[in-house]
Amino acid sequence: MRTARPAPQQPSGMPYGKYVPFIDTVSTDLPDRTWPSRRITHAPRWLSTDLRDGNQSLIEPMAPQAKRAVFDLLVAMGFKEIEVGFPAASQTDFDFVRSLADEGAVPEDVTISVLTQSRGDLIDRTLDACVGLPRATVHLYNALSPLFRDVVFRMSRDDVRELAVDGTRQVIARAEKVLTEDTIFGFEYSPEIFVDTEREYALEVCEAVMGVWQPEADREIILNLPATVERATPNVYADQIEWMSRNLSHRDAVCLSLHTHNDRGSGVAATELGLLAGADRVEGCLFGHGERTGNVDLVTVALNLFSQGIDPMLDLSDIDEIRRTVERSTQMDVPPRTPYVGELVYTSFSGSHQDAIKKGFFARVKQVEAAKAQGMDADEAENAVPWSMPYLPIDPHDVGRSYEAVVRVNSQSGKGGVSYLLKHTRNLDLPRRLQIEFSRIVQRHTDTYGGEVDSDKMWTIFADEYLPAAAAPGIELPTWGRFELKAATLTSSGEEDSVLTVTIADSGQRRLLTASGNGPLDAFVTALEQTGVEVRILDYAEHALSQGRDASAASYVECEVNGQVLWGVGIDPSITTSSFKAVISAVNRALR
Repeated sequence: MRTARPAPQQPSGMPYGKYVPFIDTVSTDLPDRTWPSRRITHAPRWLSTDLRDGNQSLIEPMAPQAKRAVFDLLVAMGFKEIEVGFPAASQTDFDFVRSLADEGAVPEDVTISVLTQSRGDLIDRTLDACVGLPRATVHLYNALSPLFRDVVFRMSRDDVRELAVDGTRQVIARAEKVLTEDTIFGFEYSPEIFVDTEREYALEVCEAVMGVWQPEADREIILNLPATVERATPNVYADQIEWMSRNLSHRDAVCLSLHTHNDRGSGVAATELGLLAGADRVEGCLFGHGERTGNVDLVTVALNLFSQGIDPMLDLSDIDEIRRTVERSTQMDVPPRTPYVGELVYTSFSGSHQDAIKKGFFARVKQVEAAKAQGMDADEAENAVPWSMPYLPIDPHDVGRSYEAVVRVNSQSGKGGVSYLLKHTRNLDLPRRLQIEFSRIVQRHTDTYGGEVDSDKMWTIFADEYLPAAAAPGIELPTWGRFELKAATLTSSGEEDSVLTVTIADSGQRRLLTASGNGPLDAFVTALEQTGVEVRILDYAEHALSQGRDASAASYVECEVNGQVLWGVGIDPSITTSSFKAVISAVNRALR
């Protein structure tokens, strides 16, 4: 045998030379950066822009009732800042903002944010929409980057700066004219296309805007620094954020905000590094809705914090209901692999993964029980034991998901997944060698029929293989097996011997058998020998399926039947009878 390295990658033939590296277009160097050594210790302020940035990206924008459903959801989740639209852009947006004010739908502690470009008529219309709101923030923006200055707007740097300054003056003037003392008013400015803008110029424009707004301790300004189009690796954005945070004046009166997009697939990473770099606030959408590849996914950022023991300050305890509401309202599906919320994210198909998860759960149960033994109640014990689980960064229960969905079975699965499903849906705790035997049966099924085997299908396969139809209520199975146990009476003929009288159906014919042995199972095996079947017990296990008077027991018997080794399973209210049924199961399987 020879060993060698893999063959080298070959040129793709794609026209990569037409693209200029981002760091060659904008100065981003920050050799004394400090963000890599920091850690996130608390949740940022959150702003949802689902009703503005998210809505404008939909194939069919949300109708008013759908927008209201999402708004109510965001309030229930705990968002205190919600961007609800672009009132000057359409009558629909204007009417929705007015409906929130007129219907008293906005709690006193929730701030409504509305977006406007830096144009006088748009600013007036935007402020008019805010009349009567308890808290309102006007979000002013204009694009600063060279591409937009030179190609889109054909404006000089001074002209672009003055556009932002004039817009700020107009926002203040209109707010003073139409808003009363009952409205707590705030201001946000976004130098759009921030990441592509010369950093000194972005700072210059932000300082000019602050010169008009005059921020101070009780007069905050929000400066939002958007990655309007994600253009580089997340560390570059972090350097840009740290540089701005260091150089802004009035920093203690500035709420530095992030608004990342996902064009390169790293919007979450850019946001997290931006927080390390000094940002205070995050704008984004639930599940990453937004233009092109979407805004940053606020759910992922929040649950990333949660997984590190940080309160996300948002209630995500019923993640499926949040997903359902958003899907109904937006008519957009959340992909099954979306972090934390996708249909398959708490699922393992791989046999080795399933086995590790199963063992992890069993170990955790023991740890929680030990905590209870120290005098803790169930909730205290659950929270006292640190979450440490193979392949699962958070406890699915904490977001309203069930353990039944953790392990699913297909052709890639092994004994771990098979045994886990039977344990947690039927309370059957299979011995290890039986797990191996049954997993091969399931594997044969999936190889033959394909697809996934859910818990109901798993139970049908198991019952068909090991149990008579009467032991599997609700499942119509064909009658199988030579023997059926009808009755058994056990007496003792001495200190050790058991005498058993058993009635069985042998190919439909009743037979009365009597035998003795050094225990019930030995006596039963001896009785079966009268039918010409040789049985040797190799292993035996049993456990209760439930508690109470009506509880059943499950017995598992590994037998050698006429030279063939295989398992049998019996279920019955009597533990002795269940063991007899397990032997019958093994014998019938051997003769099947």
